[in-house]
Amino acid sequence: MNKYYVFYKPFGYLSQFTDEGNNPGLAKLIQLEKDVYPVGRLDKDSEGLLLITNDKLLNNKLLNPNNKHNRTYYAQVEGNIDKQSITQLEKGVNIKVGKKRYDTLPAQVRSIDEPQLPERNPPIRFRKSVPTSWIELKLIEGKNRQVRKMCAAVGYPCLRLVRVGIEEMRLEDLDVGELKSVESKQIIRLLKL
Repeated sequence: MNKYYVFYKPFGYLSQFTDEGNNPGLAKLIQLEKDVYPVGRLDKDSEGLLLITNDKLLNNKLLNPNNKHNRTYYAQVEGNIDKQSITQLEKGVNIKVGKKRYDTLPAQVRSIDEPQLPERNPPIRFRKSVPTSWIELKLIEGKNRQVRKMCAAVGYPCLRLVRVGIEEMRLEDLDVGELKSVESKQIIRLLKL
């Protein structure tokens, strides 16, 4: 029987159950059936929505690059991001993926007010002399550390990154480290499968 969970991954944890080096895995936070795994990844410095399941078909649908699906992120960047940089992000920027250069696909990007998110532990480094701003990015691809690389490519390093949605599935009512079981009908509807 297929099982589905949504989880608010905290900062500082890997998107896998096992530890790696000095980096803790999800098993330090949650205990689940042995056959479930996270779908996709959030790097250890990123937070937010993580889907965990044993549904191999769903895993393939979400991870296969041919099956483009929306992922929504809130990014806090260093500096007051300008319209020109947002336009560049929307059109796509050139980043390094592995050892090769890659042009990102067009994205939906907009400047937003600071979102209502739980405090990060530890908090981001605060500097009086350097303002920060927030953007919302909607991507249909997921290269390694892509949002961070995109923001850096336009001159606005990413300080905090939170995935808040996958298609219509949202982080909304979850708290950091909280796990919630989801019905398969709800998964199919929210992920537009």
